[in-house]
Amino acid sequence: MSSCSGCSSQGSCDSGSCSSGSCSSCGVPQKTQAQQLSNIKNVIVVMSGKGGVGKSSFTSMIAIALNKKGYKVGILDGDITGPSIPKLFGLHGNPQMSEFGAYPMKSENGIAVMSMNLLLPNDDEPVVWRGPVISGVIKQFWEEVIWGDIDYLVVDLPPGTGDATLTILQNLPVNGVYMVTSPQDLANMIVRKGIKMVEMMNIPVLGIAENMSYLNCPDCGKKIHLFGESNIAETCSKHKVPLIGKFPLDPQLAQLGDAGKIESYEGAVLDIMMENIEEFLPVQN
Repeated sequence: MSSCSGCSSQGSCDSGSCSSGSCSSCGVPQKTQAQQLSNIKNVIVVMSGKGGVGKSSFTSMIAIALNKKGYKVGILDGDITGPSIPKLFGLHGNPQMSEFGAYPMKSENGIAVMSMNLLLPNDDEPVVWRGPVISGVIKQFWEEVIWGDIDYLVVDLPPGTGDATLTILQNLPVNGVYMVTSPQDLANMIVRKGIKMVEMMNIPVLGIAENMSYLNCPDCGKKIHLFGESNIAETCSKHKVPLIGKFPLDPQLAQLGDAGKIESYEGAVLDIMMENIEEFLPVQN
């Protein structure tokens, strides 16, 4: 069977000969109208396996750092039942809709965001859905959102290695995964499960970040290890994955996130991210 010239590296086809939702030449799914109006160059997933390690804040910091460096950035909030990205960026209301798909909302500095919380009548409305429905919404965020030109789409995953995580890793053209942990060995144990899952799917782990690694004393500047000494070096060595950095627990970051002004944050977490992030981006094709 001859290959189809309309097929793209994103795993979909925009050939005019496609019919019935797939390409008659190669069987690859046809691009939706929203996908034809989008150009997403890289998809990066932020994952932990463990809840409460600050994945959403870390996702936001990645997006903000890349945005400050001049890249066009989007965030797909894959945590359907616990979405928090819009809250951090102060985004409210419903996305604009068109006959071709939905448009992501834009943050103050132009970061594109799509999240379940932007589609709910109230921020605190629960999403009580089973796995297949959640997976369907995630696919819609990829296939029916007009992202436009995006250099890096950063995907914030929910905790665990279940349906939502599988849907994203299997259906999106993921270029690499960032793993987020905290100093406790319990968190590292769960993160190691996540790393093994990603390795089984032949997706590169770009690096591990240790979040909430320490607190800088506001009086003397001494580092206080609230959760004990780290053993992240052991995890990195075992899985041959580089350490992105050890990121401090910064009350200012939490306060600005609660106020919906995370883009106004200027502190150690962003400084480390700005200094290191480009070293851990996926290899360009």
